Amino acid sequence: MTADTEILLLFGGVAALLVVATLIARLLRLRLAAGGAPAHGSPGIENLNARIDAWWAMVALLGLAFLFGGGGVIVLFALLSLAALREFLTLTHTRRGDHWALLAAFFLALPAQYGLIAIGWYGLYAIFIPVYAFLLVPVIAVLRGDTQRFLERISETQWGLMLCVYCLSHVPALTTLEIAGFEGRQLLLIAFLVLVVQMSDVLQYVWGKLLGRRRIAPEVSPGKTVEGMAGGIVSATLLGTALRWIPPF
Repeated sequence: MTADTEILLLFGGVAALLVVATLIARLLRLRLAAGGAPAHGSPGIENLNARIDAWWAMVALLGLAFLFGGGGVIVLFALLSLAALREFLTLTHTRRGDHWALLAAFFLALPAQYGLIAIGWYGLYAIFIPVYAFLLVPVIAVLRGDTQRFLERISETQWGLMLCVYCLSHVPALTTLEIAGFEGRQLLLIAFLVLVVQMSDVLQYVWGKLLGRRRIAPEVSPGKTVEGMAGGIVSATLLGTALRWIPPF
């Protein structure tokens, strides 16, 4: 079986599951409406429908990226990093003195990281942000002469680069792996990773709704429970085991 056939089968299976999930979620909404409840009267049902709609969007974007191969996946995740970094930095304490450093983060560090991945330069993209960007961003920022809360501001920018760019960029970096007997099939690794991670999120939500009692961090995420996390981990492990035919190891 070719890699393209396996990818089509995988996306077809996910699409079939989404169709079933969409039908169930819409029927639950209609049932509530038929019973006299407001169309948007159940937060749980609306949350379920929103999650399923988000899944459709993710599958569509990932499928479009897969059509263009590894380059398409790299571009997709570069755009995701851009959106994530922008969202992250809107929550931080930035000042006018940070503008140069932010420009360097958005328009130098981010494209350079994904460019290095595109050319497969592992030795550099593995250390580019945690070493070179971490050293250069404070230097660029200090040139503006604004030292108020300097360490706090710089650490927030550095952490944003680490989380939103460096960590996320290692998903498309899977396409650069050279695995004997697995040539030309690296996209399957990304499909496997995204599917297991996203299903883990869905399953922990389901287990949390069914059995959740003890919250993990109420001030951070009120909906996350110990029972939901445990159920999500076990379920994702079983799912990954069931999909063991995808990765080469």
